[in-house]
Amino acid sequence: MKIFGSAVPVLLLLVAPAVMNAENHKRGEKLFKAYCWGCHHQTAEAFGPSFKTIANKRDRSEIIAQIADPDHTYRQLGYTRNSMPAFDDLNASQLEALTDYIMQFKDKK
Repeated sequence: MKIFGSAVPVLLLLVAPAVMNAENHKRGEKLFKAYCWGCHHQTAEAFGPSFKTIANKRDRSEIIAQIADPDHTYRQLGYTRNSMPAFDDLNASQLEALTDYIMQFKDKK
C-alpha cells in the first residue's frame, strides 16, 4: 500500500495537465462560440481568417494583442484596415483559453 501511495502524486502530475488542457479547450471553445464564430471559422476562411490561418501565421502574443486591442495592432500585423471589434471585456485567463483554442489548429510539423 505504501508503494501505491507514493505513486499517486506521480500519477497526478501525469494526468493533471491533460485534464487542465481539456478544461481549457472547453473554455476556449465556449469563448469562440460567444465571441468569434460570427466572423471566424476554425479551419475555413469566413469574413475573417480561419483559426488555422491565424495559428500558422501568428504567435500567442500577437493573437492576444489582436483580440484585446485590434485598433492598435492591425497595422503591425500587416492588415490595411481593421474590422475586428475589441474584446476588452475578456480577462487574461479568458484570453489565454481562447488563444489555446486557436493555437490547436496550427499545422503539426
